[in-house]
Parts: sequence; C-alpha cells; structure tokens
Amino acid sequence: MGYKIIVLAKQVPDTRNVGKDAMNADGTINRAALPAIFNPEDLNALELALRIKDQFEGSVVALLTMGPPRASEIIREGLFRGADNGYLLTDRAFAGADTLATSYALATAIKKIGGYDLIVSGRQAIDGDTAQVGPQVAEKLGLPQITYSEEVLSLDGDKIVVRRHIDGGIEVVEGRLPLLLTVNNSAAQCRPRNAKLVQKYKYAQSKSESDPMAERYAEMTKGRDYLQITEWGVADVDGDTAQCGLSGSPTKVKKVENIVFQAKESKTMSGSDEDVENLIVELLNNHTIG
Repeated sequence: MGYKIIVLAKQVPDTRNVGKDAMNADGTINRAALPAIFNPEDLNALELALRIKDQFEGSVVALLTMGPPRASEIIREGLFRGADNGYLLTDRAFAGADTLATSYALATAIKKIGGYDLIVSGRQAIDGDTAQVGPQVAEKLGLPQITYSEEVLSLDGDKIVVRRHIDGGIEVVEGRLPLLLTVNNSAAQCRPRNAKLVQKYKYAQSKSESDPMAERYAEMTKGRDYLQITEWGVADVDGDTAQCGLSGSPTKVKKVENIVFQAKESKTMSGSDEDVENLIVELLNNHTIG
C-alpha cells in the first residue's frame, strides 16, 4: 500500500547572517539581503517522508512551499533527494504573511492537491521560531496532529505510531490517517542529493522561472512533464486575498537584530577553594544563580 505524503517546506533567510539591511521599513524581512536556505527542520521532515516512501511501494512525496519565484530552489533540492514533485505558491498577495496567513494559504493549496494521507512539516522555521504553522494548517484542515515527532515507529493501513521528543522525555503516540506531523531537528538528518536525480531534475522550473527562456524551455521539457514545477497564485487555490499576506496578518514584526553578548568585565581566578567559594557567593548575591 502506497501513501500520498505532502511535505511543507520553506525557503528561509540564513539567520546566522543578519545585518543592518535585514528588515524593510514595513517590518517585513528583506529577503534579498540575506542568503536563502532550505529550512533545516523541513529537511528532517523530508527525510521522514522519504523513509516512508522507501518502505511502502507506490508512495509519493510532494513538496509544497510558499514564497517568491526563487523558492523553486528548495523544490528542486527536494527532488534531488528523492521527492516526486512539488508545488510553488507564489503571488504578490502572499507577501508579508505571518503564521495565520501562511497557514491559510498552505491549507487552501492542500485542499486543491487533495487525496493526501499524511502532511509533514518541520517543527518551526529559523526565521520565526514560532512552531505555529504546522498546527494551524492541521486545524484549518480539521486534521489530528502529532507535534515534535522524531520517528515513525510503525505505519499499518491508516494507523500510525510515532515517537515524539518533548521537554522532559519521550512519548509514543498513536494516530489515524489522514494526519499532520511536525518534526524536530532531533529526527534523522536528511539524506544527501542523489547524482542521478540531480541529472534528472536539474532543469526543473516553475512558470515564473521559465518565462525568459520560454521557447527553449518548452522544447527542453517536451515529453518530460516532471520538469514542470506546478505554480499557483491566490486565484488558482480559490484563496481570499483578505486572508493572505499582510492584509491577513494580525502579527507585525517591529524589529529583527543580531545580538552578541559581550562580557563587561572579567576576573582571573587561581582555582583555589577560597576563590571558587567567593565566586559562588557573588553569583548568588547578584541572582545570576540560585
């Protein structure tokens, strides 16, 4: 029995390189000023989906992402690693979305895709760290959800058993498909690119990417539909523009900055019992510890 799995993936700015130009005046992220990467925990989610595909013949893994046209890069990255196809949600109306507007857009696209058994996403994205989008998508679709997942222990028909890693320990949870999982970075790391798949999919493009070379691309993809990344706008998924992008986002970001903690003073200790005892007393007195 094969399963149809949708992996929610996001192209995120590399938050290790936040500079003075990281924010626009309206509080949105200036993505052009930051390197773009595949959200790390979404790679963990992709690996979990690919392991199910490996185990159950006939399973299909599709990636779904929302972003500017260049977000097709992570769909190709997923194809290079074993995914079967991908969907790109791109529209100016989606720009500036918070978690509420993002989950709305993703849920409308999932409804259009239809026929899914399992939706998998990373626990959170490194550009927001909210861990809200996955659960919100599940709520909008009326699906049960298992968060903080590490491993699928068993999958039999519509019964799934998952190990989840939470604060304070490990839980084993059983659920019924269709269902949504969010995956921790403690789950298995994603497999590397497959050389044969890189050769197969290196020219895969969305419509927005292929326009400048339309004639050449049309000839290149003739008879090779797998090179056409599906691209949808708000109208294609029957979305309400009032619930998308900035207009559908009650959360506003005031500022993003890179903070580096620096010591204001330092002390040299001899390592004697007396020095250690004096340090502990000082830390207790200023409430650093205790």
